[in-house]
Amino acid sequence: MLSIVLENMGSLCSKNQHYNEADNEENAQTAEIERRIEQETKAEKHIQKLLLLGAGESGKSTIFKQIKLLFQTGFDDAELKSYISVIHANVYQTIKILYDGSKELAQNDSETYEISSENQEIGEKLSKIGGRLDYPCLTKELAQEIETLWKAAAIQETYTRGNGLQVPDCANYFMENLQRLADTNYIPTKEDVLYARVRTTGVVEIQFSPVGENKKSGEVYRLFDVGGQRNERRKWIHLFEGVTAVIFCAAVSDYDQTLFEDESKNRMMETKELFDWVLKQPCFEKTSFMLFLNKFDIFEKKVLKVPLNVCEWFKDYQPVSTGKQEIEHAYEFVKKKFEELYFQSTTPDRVDRVFKIYRTTALDQKLVKKTFKLVDETLRRRNLFEAGLL
Repeated sequence: MLSIVLENMGSLCSKNQHYNEADNEENAQTAEIERRIEQETKAEKHIQKLLLLGAGESGKSTIFKQIKLLFQTGFDDAELKSYISVIHANVYQTIKILYDGSKELAQNDSETYEISSENQEIGEKLSKIGGRLDYPCLTKELAQEIETLWKAAAIQETYTRGNGLQVPDCANYFMENLQRLADTNYIPTKEDVLYARVRTTGVVEIQFSPVGENKKSGEVYRLFDVGGQRNERRKWIHLFEGVTAVIFCAAVSDYDQTLFEDESKNRMMETKELFDWVLKQPCFEKTSFMLFLNKFDIFEKKVLKVPLNVCEWFKDYQPVSTGKQEIEHAYEFVKKKFEELYFQSTTPDRVDRVFKIYRTTALDQKLVKKTFKLVDETLRRRNLFEAGLL
């Protein structure tokens, strides 16, 4: 009997020892998980979440690519090669838009927009290619035909009317580089990638640290780019929480253009309404706003030819000068309109949030770098202020 009790006590002790070991192991695992969570939470505190917003064609995806080039490793060979089909598609889409647009305009003004019979044959062929879902690789022969059509007087006249035809901003750049793009060993340059137009769908993100002395501060940014077209905006909602700053891109040159997805709607009016809506979102109560008035390079050429007051929002604009002075006057007018909209859409309990406006040209790498440095300084100063260190 005693031996049975001792035996049972022995087995009980060994079981307890086994349970204790299991408990210790479980506790150690729990402690390790908690330690990692704590580490990640600390790391997250250093991450500034930036949301890149704007209507379609505002240039925000080009800003995103510039940030990748400036503060990350840029594009490797595989990524560069992946843009070949995109760039070739841009070329075919552009020549189709111009040829079809020329035919449409010729109905009212055949003298200016009528294309020669020889070029018509080329145009019909290229228009069919441009309407396909699968584009052929750009060959030297096709590039020559596209170049011939591009240089036709009627097509050049149509190009000057591009604001009403959805002609992409990359048109002239790619048309001037056709032979290089058609080379059998063609690999896109960084500049080609920046000009390449591919509609953003869904959400893409990159995480990076600014270069130079700012690395010492330990600041890390996570930048999210989302589709700008109307049907993409529902995907934004889940990104709104915990945002440090919204970088809102508005293309100042779009005041005479219509939306890709709704040709009855002026792009600038759409941008105005979108900016107003974003400003009023409850989750942005304390969020900093960085407004990028983008595509200034296009704006400064256009505003001397196309009156600013063709846009309903700018109907009270009065030109006062010519040349560079007029460009600056027009830009300041647009800037003031956005400032007024910001303060009209900002309730009294939100007036302490940071609001800055920057003049940008997304294709200008030096300017984007300088602009982002200013954004970085503003956000770091804001963080110090909130921490009571400033």
